[in-house]
Amino acid sequence: MQLFSSIQEFIQWILIAVPSILIASTVHEYAHAYSAFKLGDATAKAEGRMTLNPLKHIDPIGALSMILFRFGWSKPVPINEYNFVNRERDTAITALAGPLSNLLLAFLTALINHFLIKDSLSLIAFLLYIFATINVALAVFNLIPIPPLDGHKIVRAILPKSLRYYWEQLEKYSLILILVLILPFSPLSRWVFSFINNTLIWILALLGF
Repeated sequence: MQLFSSIQEFIQWILIAVPSILIASTVHEYAHAYSAFKLGDATAKAEGRMTLNPLKHIDPIGALSMILFRFGWSKPVPINEYNFVNRERDTAITALAGPLSNLLLAFLTALINHFLIKDSLSLIAFLLYIFATINVALAVFNLIPIPPLDGHKIVRAILPKSLRYYWEQLEKYSLILILVLILPFSPLSRWVFSFINNTLIWILALLGF
C-alpha cells in the first residue's frame, strides 16, 4: 500500500485512476457471475450480482482503501461450486473469466488507441493508457495462485487429485497470505510486485502502449 506525496497526486488519482478501477473491477466481477451462471450456478444472479452496475460490487472498506492507499477490493461474487457439473474445472473457468475480461478490455482499449487516437500525447491517449494499465495489472494480480485470488482456483483444477485437498486447505490462511503479499515490508511483496510490474510492461508493449 502506498500513500500520496501531494494533494495534487491524490486529486489525479481520484479523477483518473479510480473511475478506471471501478469499471475494470465491475467487469471482472460480472464476468465471474456470468460464467458461473452459464455453467449452472445461479447463486450470483439470484443475489443481484450478475450486473454491470458498479454499486452492486463495491465493498465500502475496499473502496475507501483504494481511494486512500491505492489498494482495495470489490465484494467477491458468491459461487456455489456444487452446482457445477465438474466442480474443479468449472470453478477454474469461472475464476479465469475475471482476469480474461480485464485482458479483453485492455486489448479493446489498445485497438481504440491504435486506430482512432492519432496524437499519442493527447489527454484521451493518456486516459486509454491508464485504463489499459489498470486492467492488465488487475488481471495479472488476480492470477497469482494464492487464496483468495483467482489463480488459486485455477491451479487447483490442474493439480493431481492427491494434492487438491492440501491445496484447498490454504484457504484457511487467506487473510495471512494476502497480507504477506501486499505489506510493503514483506520480501514476498517486493518480489511479487516486481514480477507484476515486469509482466505489466511486457503486456503493454505487446498491446502497443
